[in-house]
Amino acid sequence: MSDRIQPIEPHTAAWNAQVWISFLISAAMSVGGVVLLPADPWIKGYLLMGALFTVGSTFNLAKTVRDNHEAEKLRNRIKNAKADKLLKEFELSEAA
Repeated sequence: MSDRIQPIEPHTAAWNAQVWISFLISAAMSVGGVVLLPADPWIKGYLLMGALFTVGSTFNLAKTVRDNHEAEKLRNRIKNAKADKLLKEFELSEAA
């Protein structure tokens, strides 16, 4: 068990650019597909609204999953620190 905190390395600029470019292309293609769809305007509006809410809820889900993962890592570090403290106290009391 390592007591050192591992720093989180930031993503590279190339990775950030690739993620944003792919997001913007996919969003533009989705909007373009709905706009060019041979349908009434209210149907297009409904599809665009659904796509917008899907994108927003995807961001929320990704953030929630990440936050839960980070919280679990912190809980595990606290549990490990408590266990290490108990083991050290036990070893000290046994040695005396």
